[in-house]
Amino acid sequence: MASNPHAARVYDSILGLLSSEENPTPLVRLNRVVPFRHAKIYAKLEWYNPFGAVKDRVAANLVRDAEENGRLVAGNKLVEATSGNTGLGLAMIGNAKGYPLRTPLSAAIPQEKRTVLRFLGTDVVELDDTLCPAPGAPEGAIAKARETAKQPGFVGLDQYANEANPDAHFRTTGPEIWRQTEGKITHFIAGLGTCGTITGNGRFLKSKNPGVKVLGAYPEDGHDIPGVRSKRQLAQTKLYFPQEYDGEVEVTDREAYDLCLRLNREESIIAGPSCAMALAGALKLVPDEPGVIAVVIFPDNIFKYASSVCRHFPEMCPPPPGSSTGDAASAGAAPSRNDQLMDEMIENLKNPFDSIAVTELARELEGADGAPVPLVIDVRPLEQYADLHIPKALNLPQSELSKRKGELPADRNQPMVMVCGIGKFSKPTTLFLKSLGYRNVRSLKGGINEWVRKQLPTTKS
Repeated sequence: MASNPHAARVYDSILGLLSSEENPTPLVRLNRVVPFRHAKIYAKLEWYNPFGAVKDRVAANLVRDAEENGRLVAGNKLVEATSGNTGLGLAMIGNAKGYPLRTPLSAAIPQEKRTVLRFLGTDVVELDDTLCPAPGAPEGAIAKARETAKQPGFVGLDQYANEANPDAHFRTTGPEIWRQTEGKITHFIAGLGTCGTITGNGRFLKSKNPGVKVLGAYPEDGHDIPGVRSKRQLAQTKLYFPQEYDGEVEVTDREAYDLCLRLNREESIIAGPSCAMALAGALKLVPDEPGVIAVVIFPDNIFKYASSVCRHFPEMCPPPPGSSTGDAASAGAAPSRNDQLMDEMIENLKNPFDSIAVTELARELEGADGAPVPLVIDVRPLEQYADLHIPKALNLPQSELSKRKGELPADRNQPMVMVCGIGKFSKPTTLFLKSLGYRNVRSLKGGINEWVRKQLPTTKS
């Protein structure tokens, strides 16, 4: 209809709205949350992509690449592990092109994203693992997706290893930023997840000006920011090339969520937590000097993270009038004081007396220093334990622990170490055993994921 669809904003298909140099997402200068006098910081608002996130670019390029190289043909189904946004983009592109999507993902992904994925027609496979499982962990979403991709009719796009991921940004985001800043950009900042964003943009911008500084921000271990990965978790992506970046910095959950609140209230920018994490990293790494023009990628908006907001700002989610504590909890409202105390006790188990690192457990299992060898209790479901576990570990699934108390040692002084996938479920079971009078119980930091990552011995049954 229109000779220039981007000028008239008239398209024959929703896919025509995908971002490009001719149809860029907005770049907005930040004015109130930035303490700098000289440096100019711009946010690139990626929720203006047609399906709401920066990952729309990646989803579109993964599909394009698979079609052009003949891996993806009519009748195929897509499978992709996701923290939500890539899945949302693939679901909608798949709907438009006729490729159904199956996505294994962590149950820790916000409920909002999991619900919308199902609403879009996605076959969602929820797993009891971390937001970003370690490579090699049998229950990880990435491992599950790669296993599914071997089945007839499924095509795995694998955003964690596919060069079409950073290529999406080399083709679109980088050229947009270069054009929008008239080639004056001095610093580029992105959160580290699959690392397609930082790698693809970095390569393009440095091809234009090798002096552009490419910087990354990553969350702390045990973080609650979907879509990004801690330094340890970055081992799971093959697109992390630190030698190509000019700096990286860690950002805590508290720093990210506090800044997220400020962005929404002071800048009127509807930024999600990963946006604030990237900006917090920029404020730590970018110098306040004349001539500095920094661009920070803001991946998606706050509307997908209501449940995260309730966790970090419980005062914003009071229970409905007349509701009971249970009703409030089920509605995603603020936790009761008892729930808060339980959360605090579980958090307190990170102390060095009630937790143990995998390398230290390995030493103790070898009888180092003549200390008593601890009994390892694996609390994961039987099928996960059978697939891979620490040698001589006893399997007592968390769901069966109460009725199988009789299998625990009679000696309340017996050293024991509780193990799960990532350390999430071993902590409450540690508390449970302490409530039974066991005096020497610890939780394994990082769980079997960390044990595998350290290449310590495992066995099957």
